[in-house]
Amino acid sequence: MLPDWLNLPIRDPAACIVRINGEEIDDLYPLLVELSAVLDRRESAEATLLLETRRLEGGRWNVHDDDRIRPWAEIAIAASFGDQEAPVFDGYIRQVKVDLPEDQGGATVTLICQDTSLLLDRTQRNFRWGDRVPVSDSEIVRRITGEAGIGLIEPVGEGFSDLVVNQNETDIRFLKKRAEENGYDFFFREGELYFGPARLDLAAQPTILVYAGPASHAIRFELDDDGHHPTQVIYEIAGDNDDQTREQSVSSDLDTLGSRPADEVTGGHGDFAWRLSREGLGSDSQARQRAQALVNEEALRIKAGGELDGSLYGHVLLPGDPVSLDGIGEQYGGRWFVSHVEHRFDAGGYRQSFELLRNGYGDDLDSSASPLAAVI
Repeated sequence: MLPDWLNLPIRDPAACIVRINGEEIDDLYPLLVELSAVLDRRESAEATLLLETRRLEGGRWNVHDDDRIRPWAEIAIAASFGDQEAPVFDGYIRQVKVDLPEDQGGATVTLICQDTSLLLDRTQRNFRWGDRVPVSDSEIVRRITGEAGIGLIEPVGEGFSDLVVNQNETDIRFLKKRAEENGYDFFFREGELYFGPARLDLAAQPTILVYAGPASHAIRFELDDDGHHPTQVIYEIAGDNDDQTREQSVSSDLDTLGSRPADEVTGGHGDFAWRLSREGLGSDSQARQRAQALVNEEALRIKAGGELDGSLYGHVLLPGDPVSLDGIGEQYGGRWFVSHVEHRFDAGGYRQSFELLRNGYGDDLDSSASPLAAVI
């Protein structure tokens, strides 16, 4: 069948919308040279805006003398696709950097922004959690965010349930350590925190098309399937006598992205297991949970990266959710997990650079519903 190029959807060029303290900065758009926002499933999101600045009559400058351009001003960034708007980033201006070179025409102002996590990085807390009664990670998260007036994306991961742990740092640094210890995703979205396991079971974001002619979204795509990752993690638990230990092992319990798990492909060379150090783990349940987190992360061993034309894709790709890929073959086509995205608006248009993870083989897309089937 010949490709039906005439019936492909028509995309309006994506536009960038910036609001500071709730008001759109229409008058500053002509001065906006470049905007980027970096989002990750386990890191605070950051955005950077580069603006030209000019000296006005009376000695004022039109950008850095603007009352809106101040640290701690609220800032929200969205992508506009025709009459639809999708949030990209929201948080606060953290730094204002002014560069006035010898050539006055090259004067610029750079705004460095951080998401809602910035609110939790202001005061160092010296506190012993679980001092009287052991607590869970979810209790800690709910207390810290509740005190700060920050909402949570449910469900919150329970984490370790018998914790007695010291905090001697800001809340955001402490919570990030707790997320790392559990192998949890940890990100803010529209001002709310997600603290919990990777959500591979969510509905996939709109399909990314590769090598689909004018319908293609991907400007670039590559993948790396490294088979040298364990399929089991061994850990020790207390034995019947105080001076004895017993070994246990766990395998990944993540949902499979694909039609069959990647860890079934072992090459017939026997078990592939790594051992977890018990250092710093106070109980058998903590050892098991840490081993589970480690083997789950190792299971997501198939990695991919690339770049999208944001206008053609027509959506904002978000880390922490699955996405479907079509056009890369039966082995690797289907659902992937989005780990990292960088959004960039400049004179060349709207680009989204992405990093993806997968733990399975086989195309798990419904072929009859495949977007690529409509054009090829």
